[in-house]
Amino acid sequence: MPLTAIEIKNAKPKDKSQKLTDGDGMYLLIQPNGAKYWRLDYRFAGKRKTLALGVYPEISLLNARDRRDDARKILANDADPGDIKKALNAAKAALTENSFEHVAREWFSSHAHNWKENHSSKIIRRLEADIFPWLGGCPVGEITAPELLETVKRIQTRGALETAHRALNNCSSVFRYSIATGRASRDPASDLRGALPPTKEKHHASIIDPKAIGDLLRDIEAFKGTFVTRSALRLAPLVFVRPVELRKAEWTEIDFDKAEWRIPANKMKMNAMHIVPLAARAVEILQEIQPLTGAGKYVFPCARTTARPMSENAILAALRRMGYTKDEMTGHGFRSMASTLLNEQGFNREATSSRGKRRGTGCLQLC
Repeated sequence: MPLTAIEIKNAKPKDKSQKLTDGDGMYLLIQPNGAKYWRLDYRFAGKRKTLALGVYPEISLLNARDRRDDARKILANDADPGDIKKALNAAKAALTENSFEHVAREWFSSHAHNWKENHSSKIIRRLEADIFPWLGGCPVGEITAPELLETVKRIQTRGALETAHRALNNCSSVFRYSIATGRASRDPASDLRGALPPTKEKHHASIIDPKAIGDLLRDIEAFKGTFVTRSALRLAPLVFVRPVELRKAEWTEIDFDKAEWRIPANKMKMNAMHIVPLAARAVEILQEIQPLTGAGKYVFPCARTTARPMSENAILAALRRMGYTKDEMTGHGFRSMASTLLNEQGFNREATSSRGKRRGTGCLQLC
């Protein structure tokens, strides 16, 4: 007797596995834990075999019978339905493993440990929000330049041009990784150079006129704020570091004997140790503040607790108190100020880049 839907629904598990036969080799296998599986027993090339047809209730009785009938048709054509199913599953797995999203996540996992958390989180969020919904399921080796351009232009049209450029660069990295792992033959992002309008380069406000710089340094020397803030201000034009690196300077990083400040890799944007030579005046400034803060962790601690570095707004607020507006000078401005002047004096541009892509350092002493 063929099974009925009510019979299947009401079937209860027993201490041992049981089979409810439907006919033509198909049956419902009920396990002691209550799980119910559709199975088909058949013979091929003289051997008895079993084919899994699905799990109840996801696969209904009617669906299971359709799958049984399809398997019987394959047998009638002298083919093994089990082998056909394995081939289809292998093809699906290969398609999934070669999808852009799968390859992108694989690339991300292999590189994320080399990036700072805030940097890596931005990359994966960018891919998940702006790329995967449109290209994630596509075979990575079949994505064309026009398809990629259409995707990144969606980002551009919402006014996020810089994000569009970053997303395109991330995609290019994924394509290059897929080439290296044998899942693509070329990088379609390379065909899109110039396809997006360039971003407007943002410059931090800074003073670059030598006479005005002299006025700034004199204003710093005359600053009436806290000794910690004044010391940080005096050191800033001598070391060319980012404000975050300056305010988080630790005494363990300072070597007075070698006149060096070694900033650990985990604090640097490029994740590489940054060695800052200390001019004689820089050493003097640090030695002057050491009796006040040397017993703690930070060279420039927070005013409320020595367990934290000074506020990220401390330098900026001090510049405002001295009368410098946001369009005239910022904490980041000390870097671009030094870079501009040193480049004008013929120093190697790679060593004085204000973008921080190199480990070049120096000291600026103007009056």
